[in-house]
Amino acid sequence: MSNKINTFDSAPVQAKVQAKPLFGLLPEELKSLMASLGQKGYRAVQVAEALYRQRVSSLDGLTTLPSALREELSGAGYTIGMPEIVQAARSVDGTERYLMRLADGETVETVWMPDGDGGECGDGSEASQEEEALDGLEGNESEFEAAPKRDLRNVGALELNGYRRATICISSQVGCAVNCQFCLTAKLGIKRNLTGGEIAGQVAAVLNRHGVKIGKDRINLVFMGMGEPFLNYDEFIRSVQLLVRQIGIPESRMTVSTSGIEPAIRKFAQEPLRPKLALSLNASNDTVREQVMPITRKWNIGQLLEAVKTLPLGKREWVTFEYVLLGGVNDQPQHAREVLELLSGMRAKVNLIVWNPGPGIAYTQPKPEDVAVFQKMLIDAGMPAYIRRPRGRDIYAACGQLKRTVDSSALPEAAPLVSIAPAATPPS
Repeated sequence: MSNKINTFDSAPVQAKVQAKPLFGLLPEELKSLMASLGQKGYRAVQVAEALYRQRVSSLDGLTTLPSALREELSGAGYTIGMPEIVQAARSVDGTERYLMRLADGETVETVWMPDGDGGECGDGSEASQEEEALDGLEGNESEFEAAPKRDLRNVGALELNGYRRATICISSQVGCAVNCQFCLTAKLGIKRNLTGGEIAGQVAAVLNRHGVKIGKDRINLVFMGMGEPFLNYDEFIRSVQLLVRQIGIPESRMTVSTSGIEPAIRKFAQEPLRPKLALSLNASNDTVREQVMPITRKWNIGQLLEAVKTLPLGKREWVTFEYVLLGGVNDQPQHAREVLELLSGMRAKVNLIVWNPGPGIAYTQPKPEDVAVFQKMLIDAGMPAYIRRPRGRDIYAACGQLKRTVDSSALPEAAPLVSIAPAATPPS
């Protein structure tokens, strides 16, 4: 697996991972490993089942393997290698932000959003249908009063905890190289790429924390955390393969957000296994976009839209354009008109995101009336436009707020979670 940052021209940054993690290996790689240890192919199947379906977190959890084989793996330096949740914070809205420690001590942040943030609305997916059908049910206790009287064998962990679906926001890099001016993550710079196992492993760790049952609970994934997924393209795709084929989450429940890496978008359009795409537009013309997203100097809006048009969309699939509204910068009626002109004729929907503030970021939130006018102008012109609900803003878990808040070197070996009661485990 490559750990070089794929910048499509920029100089690579090498990762420092020295561990030999099992989590992240594809079935054929596990088969080769077992063969190298003199084991038959069925051992690889047993390991894959334990890693990705049972989501074990230690070699001791590989109970289908003989103890001698587990000891041999340990002696050879192999570990499970799933990222470890070392700190957590819970928002007043139920959102949880996790500090994940990786094998080399680096950290990233991952977010759990019960009931999502409305980001899937209007994109034509199964997640979109659920989002729209259940919109407004959050907090409606009558929906759950009958739960103790029902046969709980068919109720997942999510419903037991009072919500119907959840979204996990995943990081793809330690830091970020794109330098969007309104984003806290940009202040970190870039340290290294995550491996496919580290990306998918964030999901596994969060699923374990909440006792989620794949196939029973409605889980959506968004590659919108720290980093630019398309600057870590190969490992991002590997994580999708692991999540779909091994863990069992369909790609129709995944969305990847990109700041606009033009050649990677074209490559993505050719992938046989492809999540939904969200392009971070964030401005209605190149002049404004270059100010807030310097990457525009490399690939302008026109180039990005031409690349997006190469996506082979399904019958009900729409491309999402994310638009962070910055007070007085890109939130005026003329900007709305320009957005409509840019996206004219495309099967597109717009997610409007009210900017989430952070220390040291010199922007202001838009006025509520400006947000309302902007959205109405898009809708009145026939462009689907949704306002994403801010989730976890009070704990710096909202869009653009992720920043490693703790230096991993200062963490104890087994740093406890801040007081968060364990989620209920669904009955078997």
